[in-house]
Amino acid sequence: MRKPPVLIGLLLAVSVLFIGTVHAKMKVKVESDPAFDFTKPQTWSWDDKGAGRVIMARTASDDPEELKGRAEPVIKDIVTTELAKRKLQPAGTGTPDLEVTYYLLITVGMNAQYMGQFLPSVAMWGLPPFNAATQAVNVVEQGSLVLDIMADNKVVWRGVAQAEIKPGMTTEKRRQLIQDAVRELLVKYPPKPKK
Repeated sequence: MRKPPVLIGLLLAVSVLFIGTVHAKMKVKVESDPAFDFTKPQTWSWDDKGAGRVIMARTASDDPEELKGRAEPVIKDIVTTELAKRKLQPAGTGTPDLEVTYYLLITVGMNAQYMGQFLPSVAMWGLPPFNAATQAVNVVEQGSLVLDIMADNKVVWRGVAQAEIKPGMTTEKRRQLIQDAVRELLVKYPPKPKK
């Protein structure tokens, strides 16, 4: 279904999309297949190859499996709860109408400001020339949660939630951040029909 180069491309695309942005609140982006009829599905299940995957691009000593062990139960629980609110039931036996998978991406972003950054390219105010020097650097840990909903092995809905992960954040706050991310994403499911 998915090949490793696709996952690497997804990681790079999400990282490039969010590098350099530092916001206290969550950023959410959702895309859907306009040709898919979201009124028909009634059942869902996790992808048969596994509920999801954790990808970490911070340090060589990162352990994605350890993080997956803590994050996956939270993600699975809140996704199940939120999809039930949307009248989607877990598939018992047989083929589900939809398959869900997640990707949890943990990266490091940076925001830098330098002297003269906000001056026009030609300073007409008679300022003496100066070399640009970095005045402020902010390195942040960023987390992105990608939820894919598939039908017939094709992604028909994708949501990406991204937030800054503050150092020293407690386990309970990290859990709440994941729950909030899933809720924020699934508020936009099913997509509203376009007129």
